[in-house]
Order: sequence, then C-alpha cells, then structure tokens
Amino acid sequence: MRPLGEILRRPVDAVKGAPKPAPAKVRRTSAPGKPEAAKPSEEKVENAELIAQRDRLLEKFTIMQADLGGAFYEMAIRDHVRMDVLTRKAAELQRVDAELLSVERVLELERADAAGMCPSCGSPYGHAVRFCAQCGQSLVPAGAPA
Repeated sequence: MRPLGEILRRPVDAVKGAPKPAPAKVRRTSAPGKPEAAKPSEEKVENAELIAQRDRLLEKFTIMQADLGGAFYEMAIRDHVRMDVLTRKAAELQRVDAELLSVERVLELERADAAGMCPSCGSPYGHAVRFCAQCGQSLVPAGAPA
C-alpha cells in the first residue's frame, strides 16, 4: 500500500482530462500484411477514458485510505479495536490500489512509447533495456546473443 503523500505527489496533466499525444498504434485490416494506423480520435478517446478511470480510482483510493485511518482512530480512542473490520477495509483498499496501479502502467506504457512490460513485475521498459529498473529481472531471453 502506498502512502497518501506519494499518491498526491504524482504529476497531474496541465489540463484535467487532456490526454498527452500517444504514439500511433498499428491495427490489422481485413487483408493481412497491410497495417493501418489507428485513427487519432480513437486514441484520444481511449486515452481520455483511461485518464478518467485513473482519476476516479485515485479519488476512491484517497477516500478509502482516509476512511480506514479514521475508523482505526475512532476504535483506538474508544479502546475497542476490531481487527476484522480493519482487515476487511484494508483488503478492499489494496484491491483498489492494485487496480489503480494497473491503469497507471497502461497510461505510462502509452506515454513512454515503451518496448513492453516486465514479465516479473509488469513495469514498462524502454527499447534496448536489458534489465527491469523496478525489479532487476533480465529482459533478454536466455538464448539471445549478448
């Protein structure tokens, strides 16, 4: 679980909901072998939907985190801490945090023009990168030349 301060320090787009330009995506047409660039309006709509989903999840996460802290405080001052209630709230918070992280990774992948995602931790990585910056996993297949 990430602390609230870390979440609030995330960069926010200059204009809320205004997507940053993403690299052109290639889509197959009915005839194999002839790729067609995705329409820019479709990319903007998809990117805007992801940004809106991220914003909703971030707001939900922030509220749930404050709620969990408030619940613990109220229980503690009354000297009646119920771990089952706190554990349930923490598990739901962790689920929302994982969902938020997956949406952020997709957005980061689109913005960074990444080469792919780490098979170990799922972090995006760039072209010509041999090891994941997040977990250190080798990104070069075992049989590939050095």
